[in-house]
Amino acid sequence: MGFKIYLVEDDKNLNLVLTSYLEKENWQISSFFTGEEAKKAMSTPPDLWILDIMLPDIDGYQLLQEIKLSNPNIPVIFISARDADIDRVLGLELGSDDYLPKPFLPRELVIRTRNLLERTYGSNFQIQNIPPYIIDENSRWVKLEDQLIDLTSKEFDLLVYFAKNIGLALSREQILQSIWGSDYFGTDRVVDDLVRRLRKKMPLLNIETIYGYGYRMIKS
Repeated sequence: MGFKIYLVEDDKNLNLVLTSYLEKENWQISSFFTGEEAKKAMSTPPDLWILDIMLPDIDGYQLLQEIKLSNPNIPVIFISARDADIDRVLGLELGSDDYLPKPFLPRELVIRTRNLLERTYGSNFQIQNIPPYIIDENSRWVKLEDQLIDLTSKEFDLLVYFAKNIGLALSREQILQSIWGSDYFGTDRVVDDLVRRLRKKMPLLNIETIYGYGYRMIKS
């Protein structure tokens, strides 16, 4: 199971876009459109907050203070479309751990979230091993019984991405963005080639082809 993240953003379209991007990382996202909604959820705290300062009911600074009073160790990413310098300084003074001014690319928020989670909780992201294979994400090795399997960096990244999304239909575009990043310029045919190589090296994986869409890994 992935990390639990609370997203507080009153712009409905932006909220939906950011939620979509964050969920692709296999994180559990609960989104809120008002500060009052977010306050009601504070009794069951997440692993990380993403908090917009400009809310329709509660000042974002006030909500940040309440979050930090309830649990000072919960990391918070502060986002704002107002004066960047003032918001950044005030947010950091009140305990936010990172600041992202609007407008920003959703992928940048994903990267900042991942980095903050790793700084806070270490690099032991939870993944599902795929029997009979054993995956160590931190050391970046894969074993079948006691035999190490030689994977390239991209092959390993794809394996971990599948392992974190067991049973989910993943489009070629999703895989392309996750493995190569949003800056990659090329065709999605590289995804098919990477999947083919992974299947060849790990024939016991159960990777289904979803024709015209992408792939899905299921447990054998």
